[in-house]
Amino acid sequence: MLAAALQGQMLSDDEARSLAGFTDLSLLLETASQLRDTVHHNRISYSRKVFIPLTQLCRDVCHYCTFAHPPRRGQRAYLSPDEILAIARAGAEAGCHEALFTLGDKPELRYKVARQELAEMGYASTIAYLAAMAELVFKETGLLPHANPGVMTAEDITLLRRVTVSQGIMLESASERLSERGGPHYGSPDKRPAVRLETIRLAGELQVPFTSGILIGIGETRAERIESLLALRSLHQSYGHIQEIIIQNFRAKPDTRMAHAPEPDLDELLWTLAVARVLFGPTMNIQAPPNLSPGTYRQLIKAGLNDWGGVSPVTPDHVNPEAKWPHLQELEQETAAAGKFLLERLAIYPDYVLNASRWLDQSLIAATLQASDTDGFARTEQWSPGAEQPIPASYIQTFAQALNPDTTRVQPDISSLIAKATAGEDLTEQEIVRLFQARGDDFTAICQAANDLRKRVNGDVVTYVVNRNINYTNICYFRCQFCAFSKGKLSENLRGAPYDLGLDEVVRRAQEAWERGATEVCMQGGIHPEYTGETYLRMCRAIKAVLPDMHIHAFSPLEVWQGAQTLGLSVHDFLVQLKEAGLGTLPGTAAEILDDEVRATLCPDKIKTDEWLHVMEEAHKVGFRTTATIMYGHQEQPKYWARHLLRLKQLQARTGGFTEFVPLPFVHMEAPVYWKGRARKGPTFREAILMHAVARLVLYPLITSIQVSWVKMGREGVKICLQAGANDMGGTLMNESITRAAGGEFGQELPPEQMEEVISSLGRIPQQRTTLYRSVSDERRQASYNAPVLQPIVLTPSKRYVRNRA
Repeated sequence: MLAAALQGQMLSDDEARSLAGFTDLSLLLETASQLRDTVHHNRISYSRKVFIPLTQLCRDVCHYCTFAHPPRRGQRAYLSPDEILAIARAGAEAGCHEALFTLGDKPELRYKVARQELAEMGYASTIAYLAAMAELVFKETGLLPHANPGVMTAEDITLLRRVTVSQGIMLESASERLSERGGPHYGSPDKRPAVRLETIRLAGELQVPFTSGILIGIGETRAERIESLLALRSLHQSYGHIQEIIIQNFRAKPDTRMAHAPEPDLDELLWTLAVARVLFGPTMNIQAPPNLSPGTYRQLIKAGLNDWGGVSPVTPDHVNPEAKWPHLQELEQETAAAGKFLLERLAIYPDYVLNASRWLDQSLIAATLQASDTDGFARTEQWSPGAEQPIPASYIQTFAQALNPDTTRVQPDISSLIAKATAGEDLTEQEIVRLFQARGDDFTAICQAANDLRKRVNGDVVTYVVNRNINYTNICYFRCQFCAFSKGKLSENLRGAPYDLGLDEVVRRAQEAWERGATEVCMQGGIHPEYTGETYLRMCRAIKAVLPDMHIHAFSPLEVWQGAQTLGLSVHDFLVQLKEAGLGTLPGTAAEILDDEVRATLCPDKIKTDEWLHVMEEAHKVGFRTTATIMYGHQEQPKYWARHLLRLKQLQARTGGFTEFVPLPFVHMEAPVYWKGRARKGPTFREAILMHAVARLVLYPLITSIQVSWVKMGREGVKICLQAGANDMGGTLMNESITRAAGGEFGQELPPEQMEEVISSLGRIPQQRTTLYRSVSDERRQASYNAPVLQPIVLTPSKRYVRNRA
């Protein structure tokens, strides 16, 4: 039966019930641990929260509870808004993401003081006041609210759904016997299993991410625990809304009727955790509160849990005030000692974050996305691409010396995938996604493997090209949601005014670049509605007429596609004309994410994935070499990164035309899609490093150069990427403007002297290259050093395309 569970088969209800008599605890624990690892791998999560006890009045009288108490003279029935905000603000300052509201069940139905206070404040019920306070905390502090208000109606749940990212109610037990006279729930109408299960069912109907679980050791049998778990499983199978199952062990408390009741021993807790994992399978989040079982963290992990629940650096556990939260450093160390990696999540679990449009009210989606990383876990660092912010200290420590992962903690499947990739074998989409999920020593092992592979392929040489960017127009009739550069009547009017360079200014900039040692001009721009393919041909001819030795690296597949259409030519024939006009190579931009599911919302009117690939394949056939890029960290998930890499590798296998792969992390600050609340703050630092490392592994041996963008990553970020698979720093640029328009702060040029300073600081060998990775002449190299200051650029205004703000 357990073997079947490991094969992915869900136990039937009868098979589950038979576990009540299962006594081989070691086998049960091993099964649960293996099941957990198939999905959660080495990740153990927790939520950094503040605990806001809205009211401790309750109409129920559970015989083990010290949270609820009758009204006390001189004490308000409810926390005031100011008290609530003070707690929330302290949590926000401590780096919390979650505001957990807990409270007694419907106290106004029992206590006059509760009714009076609610009336004085203008609320009809405790739930109404809770909704108002959750909204207040969210708007004032940004903390994401989670509410545990007890039994609710559909109207209650709907009201709270608008102001919380998740809700919950502990089933505790499905046993009616516990509500009979003498039982722990006697006299507590809201603890009747039927009414609690109905609340959970309604939450499923209303698509609310929901927390539930059971309380063990209050007089129930093992069989009754299994029945409780089966009741929850049935509801989850119907609605998919239960995001976690909590297994909470009873703690006897003084001054309660159960003060002398025996507490469940550790084996009972471990048995129940393991059974929950087996019943719910590998994907469910199984939790046990760490403060209720101090000193047993490693045993709990062996029982199949993958989450520690909410842990607060600010507030106590008001339900179990005698049980102090573990210090987060202790929790991290104990988790690591069990071979796992502790990471932070939000009040809403990753699977629900990644499907936020289904599970969240529209008003909460933007804040949730911006608080999350690409996997849906909490974003715990301030760093974003293009921003002059320090990179997280943990990465500096990791990369300060030779990478040295603890091989005993590297997951076997990661080791296997690394071996497969470095042998030049193709990885599947699922395998690549697994690499992108890496945390802890898995992450370090991937970066080390990518660095070793870089050294094998490229040695210790780090290359760069002296070039100038010429963005000839910022007028564009496409509506790419990530772009803060384009202007005009049909686009967002963000930074700067619309311009359209005259041909003389384009040539002047190219001449100045040549005088400053450049071997390349990189030309791209918006898709101007009046441009045709002839416009691009004229630019090439004009530059070549004056600078026959200057390499022209220009025109994305979108520009080639549009240029061909305007001339009534095939892509192939237009590319032939561009080559005759002097075009040298093509940049692989406009790729963004090569998957039409993403492009449908990110750049819906742009060329499709197959069209981009078609232009590149035709370019390679004509004899052009091109670069390849990815723009990541906005709306997409790692599966789309995997598809992107595989499509590039498949094309490279056919043509061999790509010179390099260039990861371009999304710069969010001025991007329309970010301001509209539909994108994250770019990739996290971990994701950015992994993109370079995983690309090195996946694209080997077909694409041998991995470039890091100093404009996006900054100098310190570049250094780490160069230790994680990258071997090229791209161009010195002279007048970088697209990233700066998006809010980038790293400047518009990195001269050769500074390029080489960055490279040499790592003990690597700097080397100027041409666009095609050939040696640069001594004359060009000398001209590039100590180059004169750039002359002020001329942006030929185009008043016709200024948006009418009125």
